[in-house]
Amino acid sequence: QLQASGGGLVQAGGSLRLSCAGSERSFSGYVMGWFRQAPGQEREFVAAIRWSGGTTKYADSVMGRFTISRDYAKNTVYLEMNSPKPEDTAVYYCAAGRPVYSAFDQSDLYGAWGQGTQVTVSS
Repeated sequence: QLQASGGGLVQAGGSLRLSCAGSERSFSGYVMGWFRQAPGQEREFVAAIRWSGGTTKYADSVMGRFTISRDYAKNTVYLEMNSPKPEDTAVYYCAAGRPVYSAFDQSDLYGAWGQGTQVTVSS
């Protein structure tokens, strides 16, 4: 089971950190992803990290502004959002799956999902 948290209201140019904790088992062997969905839009890929090894992948829209990381001891994945923009406003979901690197951005390859956390970026 995945538990996402850390969402809220943030000003453009500020920072916010989202967390995704696993309550039942280690993420070892999994790829952890962050996706987001804005009202009236499809769910889109944000970032992903392979738990073992730390390989990461980012959407072009967040490259250089967002950072995904993991904490082994806490069994938690983070999404550090720096310099967010109003267009980053969405519900953010964390997910776990086993896609290969070229498919990190494919949401249908993630089998476990958290409940989502709202991020609102004000201008």
